[in-house]
Amino acid sequence: MRVQQLILKNRADIDAALAPLAAMAPDLVLAFGACPYFATPELTAALRRQLPGAVIAGCSTAGEIAGKRVYDDSCVITAIRFARTTVAIADAIICDMADSHEAGERLAQALPQDGLTAVFMLGTGVAINGSALIAGLQANLPPGVTVSGGLAADGGAFRQTWTLGPRGAADNTIVAVGLYGEHIRLGYGSHAGWEAFGPARKVTRCVDNVLYGLDGARALDIYKLYLGDHARDLPASGLLFPFEMLTAAHEKSNVFRTILAVDEEQGSLTLAGDILADGYLKLMHSSTNRLIDGAETAARGVMPHVDAQGGQLALLVSCVGRKLVMGDRAEEEVEAVADLLGGAACIAGFYSNGEIGIAQPHGTCQLHNQTMTVTVLSEA
Repeated sequence: MRVQQLILKNRADIDAALAPLAAMAPDLVLAFGACPYFATPELTAALRRQLPGAVIAGCSTAGEIAGKRVYDDSCVITAIRFARTTVAIADAIICDMADSHEAGERLAQALPQDGLTAVFMLGTGVAINGSALIAGLQANLPPGVTVSGGLAADGGAFRQTWTLGPRGAADNTIVAVGLYGEHIRLGYGSHAGWEAFGPARKVTRCVDNVLYGLDGARALDIYKLYLGDHARDLPASGLLFPFEMLTAAHEKSNVFRTILAVDEEQGSLTLAGDILADGYLKLMHSSTNRLIDGAETAARGVMPHVDAQGGQLALLVSCVGRKLVMGDRAEEEVEAVADLLGGAACIAGFYSNGEIGIAQPHGTCQLHNQTMTVTVLSEA
């Protein structure tokens, strides 16, 4: 397995910038970039011209990750040539948030399943229920197939995001890259680093990912009470104060939910994924140091799968909310992961509107918010 990477810092003469990758003849190319790279056809056309034999996938971001750096307004192109693994790609249009589960089903059904080992999925980052999307996808995949990936972003605006797949760049499409064969090796790690404040509040009314009631009161009213002055900046300020879901027995789920939208009239909060209808929610906040510690914990989760000889790719998907909290120090969480990997893997990734991964060994894939999620790929 060979990995080569380049960083586009402007949209002029993309063909010339991509030319060095052509000699590698990659099987898979991943493009993570700012929205303008996907809003016009130049990038897609250049990728197809220069790398006609490659499966091409990507998405818009709230920041691009390459090596130990975090970039803005760039596009990170990562090319992978496998020795003994084959790759396929599928996509599906998602009509609206209510279509999330069915869109996941359609995506799985469009992906060849014979020999399928793992899926890397990229979803739109607005008007989507990420947990329903994953549930629909997994229900139609062969047993044992693992899923990771993330939801596209638009710099924290939550207005229009882009994915890149067989149809080109689109703002209404979800994309799945399938990895096939017995030689692909994958490791997963995901962790948050947030801490709770205030009591756990009982979910008293919700429908899928829309929260209407907490402790018998309007959810938005309770949320605003805790946010204080930050409430005037909703929904954007919701990225700084996610919920952790607790079970009916007050047990931690290690799953966090970001607020995507608020409805003043109904007093509701739309979250990025489904809510436990019989559970509790606890408000969270964090500091830069705690988030960096969380990133290190995620990296430790993949260390058993890292080969010091190299020839690996580490895909980092971190939440836009983490980037907003850390500000100019966001790069430190990427450095923390890179330092633990010790140069054994090429690092690529992006800041997202949702992370898709497995938090614990032998666990199930879930939609995460506010985490650093790491996937390591190599071949045996």
